[in-house]
Amino acid sequence: MDHTDAPAPVGEAAASNSRAVRKERTRRALLDAALGLLTEQSLSGLGLREVTRAAGIAPTAFYRHFRDIPDLGVALVDEALGSLHQVVRALLAAGASAEDRITDAVALIATHVRAYPAHVRFIARERHGGVRAVREATDRELRGFSYEVATGLAAQPESRGWTVRDVQMLAELYVDLLLLTATSLLETEPGSEAERAVLTGARRKLRVVALGRRHWQDEGA
Repeated sequence: MDHTDAPAPVGEAAASNSRAVRKERTRRALLDAALGLLTEQSLSGLGLREVTRAAGIAPTAFYRHFRDIPDLGVALVDEALGSLHQVVRALLAAGASAEDRITDAVALIATHVRAYPAHVRFIARERHGGVRAVREATDRELRGFSYEVATGLAAQPESRGWTVRDVQMLAELYVDLLLLTATSLLETEPGSEAERAVLTGARRKLRVVALGRRHWQDEGA
């Protein structure tokens, strides 16, 4: 009788699940420890032993989860930027007015910065930092992000007659503005006058872009 496809005994399945939970908990501890340390320094200066000591695990355990510090940095990029894709797709798909989209987009960024300040600070610092793998991962995520924004923009009536190149340019402009807003918000306190100034400035800049969008004419026209 072939037992290849037979289910694992209950005890083995429970043990396997327990190992998976422990492994994920250790991985999470490493990511959180790195994020905490990176509030005061750059990734290029971060040491493996420093991270494992902060996480409370043995240095050898690090290699069960990441190849090296740059690999851990790439995981942080995926975590920091990956969560925004679905939210922004939903926002772009909404049938709201341009003004509502601007208001919602700025509110979304503010909420994200306040919920994940360490992730935002990491991206702001390492986007042009000294670790090549992290720079490339950030650039890759942001390109994917702008492609999704471009897809949403192309479906809007305001983009009728635009070239693919120009829609992509507009998407990249929006992404750059929102990243700039996120970075500026890091230096403000929630509810402060400085925060209100950043949010007001972001809405004004997005309105200028929206106004230009309505009157844009392709250079080849």
